[in-house]
Parts: sequence; structure tokens; C-alpha cells
Amino acid sequence: MVRDIATAELDHTAIAAQLLAAFDARQPVASFAGLDLATAYATTEDIRKLREMRGERVVGRKIGFTNETIWDEYGVYAPIWGYMYDTSVQALDGKPFDLSPFMEPRIEPEICFGLARAPQPDMDDAALLSCIDWVAHGFEIVQSLFPGWRFTAPDTVASFGLHGALLLGPRQPVSSLTEFEITLESSGGIVEHGSTRLVLGGPLNALRHILTVEPPLAAGEMVTTGTLTRAVPVAAGETWKTTLHGTPIKGIELTFVA
Repeated sequence: MVRDIATAELDHTAIAAQLLAAFDARQPVASFAGLDLATAYATTEDIRKLREMRGERVVGRKIGFTNETIWDEYGVYAPIWGYMYDTSVQALDGKPFDLSPFMEPRIEPEICFGLARAPQPDMDDAALLSCIDWVAHGFEIVQSLFPGWRFTAPDTVASFGLHGALLLGPRQPVSSLTEFEITLESSGGIVEHGSTRLVLGGPLNALRHILTVEPPLAAGEMVTTGTLTRAVPVAAGETWKTTLHGTPIKGIELTFVA
């Protein structure tokens, strides 16, 4: 059954409580009629408070829809961002990953940064790089509370930025970040080809895009910069891996169970 949250009758605090309840129960929700981006981001802050009250801790941000090649597919035409929590981020350890908590999960290969210092909006690429403690390649598992992945941009913001989980490969120091290509394949063969240039021209540009958000990024946060390929549906029993071309960063592999 799809839960219908009547946004016209609820403020963002009430929307947040009902969205989190739907998230916890794995209950789909209907698209929010009339929800705007300002209210959606206010909802995000309320959800953060609720999750912190139950012991979860924010560890960084995810940026979504930085890859313009997927905009038409979803009807979202600008990047969005959401919080990531200590309960949703983990290192890849070679063990199978349980998909059962997620709704209509999809996989996104991404480049992630760990911040040593807080970056500022006026920084050039060299200055931004000096703020980055480490870079890692990871898989973000995104999910949709909205059946069939039919939603608006404010819907995606309010519903956790579509974030489900982030699984990180090895962290390594970064002194430069050149353009590279990526291949995403499943047990059945190559599924997608992608490139860092698809992410607003490069992951550093994606990072720069959210330097004016409130609250601002802080030292110690991690940022995942958006999918390098299309987001692809995944299911239990599948194994997915990447191969990177033109960079010393290594590919990663993940098997799903339920």
C-alpha cells in the first residue's frame, strides 16, 4: 500500500516524521503535491534531527543528479544533496551486501572525498584539492520510496536524497585528479560505460557545487559526488564490479544478497 502524505495540510516537521516512518517500514509513498525545494530541504534538516535523536550521526553529504545524462530519465534537471549517516556508510570488506532493507535499489559508481579542512566557495582546483584528505571509489546504493522511480526534484530532496547506503573502496591520498573512464559490469557482462567528465565536468566541480549549502561542509565530512554512469537496478544474487581506465584508482566489486 502506498502511503499518501498530504503536504498541503502538514508542515515540514510533520512531513519529516511521516517520511522517516515510511522509510523505516519500507512503505512506499505518493509523490508530494505542491512540495517546493525550500520546504524539502527544511524537511531534510528535520529528518536529520530525528535521526540524531535516535543515535545516528551525520558523516557527510551525497550529491545527486550531477550526471546530466540521467536528467531526462528522472525529470530532475539540477543537482540535489542529502545527508549520509554512520548507519549508511561502510567500507567494502569482501562480504555480500544485504539488499533487503532497500526499496527498488539501484547502483551508482562514484568518486568520494574525505575532507581534512572545510573548503570555501572561492577556491580554485588546487585549493580544493588541498582540503581533501583522501579519495575513494565507491558504490552508492540509491533507493526510491516513490513507486517506479516517479518523483519530482523536491521529492528526492525530502526523501533522504534517495540515499540508501555508501560502500567505500580503499581510501588513498590525492594530489591530483585527472579525467578517467569507467566500465560497470554485472554477472551478465558490461552494463554501462561512464566518465568523470559526466559529473558536472569532474568530481571537483561537483564538490564546488555544494560549497554554498547550509549548513556548510566541515572538516571530517565525506562527500560522494554523483554517479559516473546511469543508476542501474540491482537484485540479490548479482555481482557487480567496475574497471577504471586512466587513473591509479582501482575498480571495486560487490555481491548482493537478500
